[in-house]
Amino acid sequence: MRARIPFRVASALAAGVAGGVLVARRARRRRLDLKGAVALVTGGSRGLGLELARELGRRGASVGICARDADTLERARRDLEQRGVPTLALRCDVTDREGAAATVRAVRDHWGRLDVLVNNAGIIQVGPLETMTFDDFEQAMRANFWGPLHTTLPAVELMRAQGGGRIVNIVSIGGKVSVPHLAPYTASKFALGGLSEGLRAELAHEGIQVITVYPGLMRTGSPRHALFTGRHRDEFAWFSIADALPLLTISAERAARRIVDAVVRAEASLVLSVPAKLAAWAPALLPRTTSRVLTLVNRLLPRAGGGEPGQWRGRESESAWSPSALTALGDRAARAQNQRS
Repeated sequence: MRARIPFRVASALAAGVAGGVLVARRARRRRLDLKGAVALVTGGSRGLGLELARELGRRGASVGICARDADTLERARRDLEQRGVPTLALRCDVTDREGAAATVRAVRDHWGRLDVLVNNAGIIQVGPLETMTFDDFEQAMRANFWGPLHTTLPAVELMRAQGGGRIVNIVSIGGKVSVPHLAPYTASKFALGGLSEGLRAELAHEGIQVITVYPGLMRTGSPRHALFTGRHRDEFAWFSIADALPLLTISAERAARRIVDAVVRAEASLVLSVPAKLAAWAPALLPRTTSRVLTLVNRLLPRAGGGEPGQWRGRESESAWSPSALTALGDRAARAQNQRS
């Protein structure tokens, strides 16, 4: 006897299949072919920014990079051109509104269009709240919030004129959960995450897709350039060790591949690494437990007393603990991602 499928079930199945086909077609239409595309990566001279420029170039894009330090920028330009990537290197401080807008326009003028903007430039300050000042919070907001806005608004104008584009905001898992001793950084990253997700909702109908990226700990060698306050050698030690442990971190190369995949597919949001995904969900699912864990973490971190005044670069804060065998993977990443100067 032949089994009969109830009409309602059959209708639901047919609707599901049709919906799936429609979603797949829309996804294909949103895919961006990077061959011949033009991208601008802020903070593209080292670390994740340089790795993103390499990956975009590997997939066929012409890449503009901008950064503040001329020597680091020149080394990055040579690195990219040796890999066959058409490159435009521009010295720029994204906290300068007019300079940032001029950089966006310079990339458009050089290649005739701008398809992808990656807002990667930023700073990180590490230390207890007692050692942070109003200036530290303002510094973080200028670099991590206003800087991306300074490049985004002129890029939106250009992308509207050409019928679409991609804007990628590299936030941080610190834009999902506030880790102790990173108060200015996390405050600015929460602000950037909110801006980024709001822009996606407002710009999608114009063909401008905004991708918000929340990376967890990543091996880029960046602690050398981070800013430390208080007992800066102890702060640098814990931060650089955590940034190099293989089970807690991902490589910059893997992160760059995943981010560029998200650019191609116009994904709305991306959280990188399993630990970061767990951290992102924890405040909503287990708010009290999360608060207790973070309070315990704070107790284990260096105290404010006995520190030296001012801000200190990571490379000025070395000790017996860092660099050491515990930071070997991070030190290797620093060499690979142009972080040694």
